[in-house]
Amino acid sequence: MLPKDLKYTAEHEWLKIEGERVRIGITNYAQKELGDVVFVDLPGVGQKLIAKEAMATIESVKAVSEIYAPVSGEVLEINDNLEHSPEFVNQDPYSKGWIAIIELNDHKELEKLLTAAAYAELIGEAK
Repeated sequence: MLPKDLKYTAEHEWLKIEGERVRIGITNYAQKELGDVVFVDLPGVGQKLIAKEAMATIESVKAVSEIYAPVSGEVLEINDNLEHSPEFVNQDPYSKGWIAIIELNDHKELEKLLTAAAYAELIGEAK
């Protein structure tokens, strides 16, 4: 079940809007497709992100995949728990498995994101 209070991208990232900050992770669908996550290469705190450009890398038993910044902004915080426990991405992608928190540059970028219903339709889970 997709959390309805989040925004989503076609590249399978989720965003939780927290005022001027945005928490980012990958969706449950994405972690299932990847398989067991064994390593997450996180962005650096202070790094400037540009929407649609690679911000991190996830390595699983199946593949290495890029995570793309869904919006532009500066990385304020990273989930350094993933350095020692990358399995959090599989176990709890919407809570313990978040990747980074960024300070949002432009709220208009949020308008381009998908609702839970639109993302569910994209991945074939619409009811």
